[in-house]
Amino acid sequence: MPNFSMYDDYPERYLETEKSWRSGFRSSFRTTRESSVRRDALADRVITVSVAVGQLRDAVLGTLGGLWISGEVSNLSRPVSGHVYFTIKDRDAQIRCAYFAGQARQHPATFRMGDRIEVCGAPDVYAKSGDLQIKVSQWRHTGAGALYEAYLRLKTQLSAEGLFDSSVKKPLPLFVKRVVVVTSAQAAAFQDVIRTIRRRMPWVVLTLSPAFVQGAMAPRSLMEALKRADRAKPDVILLVRGGGSFEDLMAFNDEKLVRTLRTLNTPVIAGIGHESDETLASLAADVCASTPTAAAEQLGPEIGDWLRQLNVCSDRLEREVERRLDDATQTLDRLSQMVHNQEQGFARKADQLKRAQTQLTYLIEQSVRSRETRLTRAARGLSQLGDMPARSEDVLLKQWTRFEVSADAYWANKERRCELSKSRLQSPDLLLQAHKGRLVRAERALRSVFVQQVIQLDRRLNKVDGALDIVANQTVNQQTYKLDRLAQQFPLFEKSVDEATVRLRALGHALLALDPEKPLRQGYAWVERGAQPISSVADIEKGQRLTLRFADGRVDVEALDVEK
Repeated sequence: MPNFSMYDDYPERYLETEKSWRSGFRSSFRTTRESSVRRDALADRVITVSVAVGQLRDAVLGTLGGLWISGEVSNLSRPVSGHVYFTIKDRDAQIRCAYFAGQARQHPATFRMGDRIEVCGAPDVYAKSGDLQIKVSQWRHTGAGALYEAYLRLKTQLSAEGLFDSSVKKPLPLFVKRVVVVTSAQAAAFQDVIRTIRRRMPWVVLTLSPAFVQGAMAPRSLMEALKRADRAKPDVILLVRGGGSFEDLMAFNDEKLVRTLRTLNTPVIAGIGHESDETLASLAADVCASTPTAAAEQLGPEIGDWLRQLNVCSDRLEREVERRLDDATQTLDRLSQMVHNQEQGFARKADQLKRAQTQLTYLIEQSVRSRETRLTRAARGLSQLGDMPARSEDVLLKQWTRFEVSADAYWANKERRCELSKSRLQSPDLLLQAHKGRLVRAERALRSVFVQQVIQLDRRLNKVDGALDIVANQTVNQQTYKLDRLAQQFPLFEKSVDEATVRLRALGHALLALDPEKPLRQGYAWVERGAQPISSVADIEKGQRLTLRFADGRVDVEALDVEK
């Protein structure tokens, strides 16, 4: 009996609760003891089927704890709910079993009718039919317990080493041409792979690297076949085997085989067993498929998908070619229009030049006629003078000579300019080169201006950088001062934390003392009727259903006799 007097602050209401627990516990167990004495008096008492099934369930509950039951599977049923119902039997007896969907998702029920398995679970009575059944929590093939435990230990070890991580697995090539299959030449899985590849990817060159897939020699044979296949340098290696029991697939759980898979340079696709089978080789492979057929399908899209992709690419290529042709045609049309406009411009310039030449010829002729008229008039005047000095005549002759020379030079200059304009009109490249030279000079001038602006901006940035350094130093000094002040205050804060920790621990001890579940763990029980606690025997009537709640569960009882 626990002594609560050591807790000075134990609340009064918990003392009352303790008294009610004690009284309920005594009354309920007194009822149980006296029930055996009065059994003869209650011989004529009648109970319902539900009560009888409940008492049977209470009677079998807790038996067979931790025991494995071995037998043969029969009456196997897999409804859409995901539960698995079956009967496990031997030569002399049988018992129903229920394997619910929650456990089945974690460890699928891969056994079939006639398989010998071992199950572990809790016995129960199904109220609807009154049948005894076992709610299965675990199962394994008969004799596979030690093998499965060794398998789990090896799986945990290799997983901790990172051999199953996705980061170490090699990607598959985009387009597969050569494949090596590692399996037995007589295996049905090899024929499934051949049919699947011929149907989906007829261009693939398929090669067999034969190996044993079952028995003591299988692991070494598989490793040699994988190394031989890797030396052939195919695009992908297929490691396949058909379904079988857990013992049949043990060759693919060999540690050396798993490590060999990780040393290969070629990506490996594993298709071992059925969908529910799991092997360490499948986990270590670069791609894990549920069946050999699924492994062959993992090689890539089938020929129909490739043809559809080719059609899509062909359509896109045609559209792109048409678009580029349209763009090129439009560009050619624009260039042709530009050339046509340039030719029209040249024609207009030629017409303007011809008009200018005609006008210039007309002006020259007019000037010459005017000068001839003036000379004629002067000659007439000279003839009238008769006795003009010879010196004046020489002067006039010199002026006439100079006039003829200047007229010839003027006409030669005009003729050179006309030839130059004509050559430029006939060769647009000269005009383009002249414009290009002007553009180069303009680009040099702009580059010089840009360099000067960059230098100015650099100077301004240096000034701003200096100002920012000053502001940053000031800010750092301020923050340092604040941190120093906080460091001075830290001992006081640490002392406050220690005091709060001490108070918190004291409150925790007090809370543990007030734990209402503590008496239950020390052997007391809580008596309830429905959802109401019973604190006195006066509240109990004969025949009432009571519930005794302990620390680890609850028990339903009936009050056979009550002494008040």
